[in-house]
Amino acid sequence: MYVLETNDLTKIYSHTKVVDGVSLKVEQGDIYGFVGKNGAGKTTFIRMVLGLTRVSDGSFKLFDGENLKTAQKRVGSLVESPAIFRNMTAQQNLDIYCTMLGSDKKTIPEILETVGLHDTGRKKAGDFSLGMKQRLGIALALAGDPDFLMLDEPINGLDPTGIVDIRELLLKLKERGKTIFISSHILGELEKIATRYGIISSGKLVEEISADELAEKCGARTAIKVDDAVKASAVILKFLNGSTDGIECEKNNIFIKGKITNIGELTNALFKEGIVVSGITTDENSAERYFIKRMEG
Repeated sequence: MYVLETNDLTKIYSHTKVVDGVSLKVEQGDIYGFVGKNGAGKTTFIRMVLGLTRVSDGSFKLFDGENLKTAQKRVGSLVESPAIFRNMTAQQNLDIYCTMLGSDKKTIPEILETVGLHDTGRKKAGDFSLGMKQRLGIALALAGDPDFLMLDEPINGLDPTGIVDIRELLLKLKERGKTIFISSHILGELEKIATRYGIISSGKLVEEISADELAEKCGARTAIKVDDAVKASAVILKFLNGSTDGIECEKNNIFIKGKITNIGELTNALFKEGIVVSGITTDENSAERYFIKRMEG
């Protein structure tokens, strides 16, 4: 089932398409990483789906086309900074949200336990660290037991400990059956939790890609710099006996998918054919590099 499906979703401000014809699909159980630079249109996209901003063109549906007003009640959200009452405790904040949503207040202790704020007692939210405030924001998003969470930059500005806390919390929520849509420009963290990605650049969806497909594209490769790439490619193919999925040539550089363990023997084989090798490196073609290249179009 598709929890979210958009069709050419567009938002125009002052004749500028901030979100430009975005069509994407989020499957039930996904942690969907929505990747883009600041200003790429991520927040505006989320606000349209939540009904906080009017759609200029295109359409979207939630939970395979369920009535939109009913479906949006099944969505919890954290957009930009969490809307918390600074002079109240975590429990009091949740109490107010549950009252607003008409949800069962008996779930409050469980929610606080889930986000790791069960032991904050009478401490006011205004005295929380940034990481604690973000966890409280997610707790408020969980009020009403939503099936789908839309989180806008939930790890932005956090220290390393806070980032790890939020990462572990999101993985815990996925295990409990929540589908999560998370926008971020912190690529290394998304790579650790996302099952699928949508890459947005200047309002346009550049690509959708699964975590498995990304891993395939971004595996390690060996780079060899030689004086004759064409001749060297033939020698390398013979040396590897077809054990590589492919060899790419770029000027005097040859890129071989995977790591070459017997690099000394390969170098000797090239030398015997009169090929000069001026450099060999193992390149961990990172997902971050891939994302940056795609975000730049």
